[in-house]
Amino acid sequence: MSEEIVEFAVDQRVVYPSQGVGQIKDIFEKKVGDKTIKYYKIYLEVSDMVVMIPVANAAMIGIRPIVCAADAEKALEILGEAIEPVTSDWKLRYQMNLDLLKKGSIFDIVSIVRCLYHRSKVKELPILERKLYDNAKKLLEDEIAFALGKPSKEIEAMLHAKLEPLGALVAKKSPIIDDEEDDDDEFGDEINDSEDSDNEDSDDDDDSDESDSGDDMEDDGDDDE
Repeated sequence: MSEEIVEFAVDQRVVYPSQGVGQIKDIFEKKVGDKTIKYYKIYLEVSDMVVMIPVANAAMIGIRPIVCAADAEKALEILGEAIEPVTSDWKLRYQMNLDLLKKGSIFDIVSIVRCLYHRSKVKELPILERKLYDNAKKLLEDEIAFALGKPSKEIEAMLHAKLEPLGALVAKKSPIIDDEEDDDDEFGDEINDSEDSDNEDSDDDDDSDESDSGDDMEDDGDDDE
């Protein structure tokens, strides 16, 4: 029998870093070679995906429970706090925020949203950063909505109410000297290549997770359940 410690329960909401809020749909065992491996079956509503994660790998991947209501409220308060100026080098800024996204705590996500929202008030974000911002904001909305038991639309309005006053202050300040070059296209492939490399490294890990829209996929690459 499999001896992995099961941290989550069926129907529990969890956060999958970079992917969003999911729900444990099943916990099952499967024979792989001479081993019996226990899996979580997680449904990610935001992307309509089902992923199979070995129980033993969940902590390494960063899967965690939804935060409590108190931490959700704290995240909202932090979102409205003043922020120090960030680097004008978008490539460095993008990588820093991408690393935070992979770490996946709610406060990491708050940092990304604050940083990129305020930066957008200084200068329009490059395409890659805009996508990163939209992703982080959606992750934050969904987790706070589940933690507080409120509709996502209501949480979206709350986030906007926290961000907009400080954003307006940034916009009213004197123009900032910005040496950043509009090199989104030039370096987009470079960063995408880096992300692809990260994904390949993840695929090389034992029983790392795989997913496909609308399908049940397993980490060991075996399509059979």
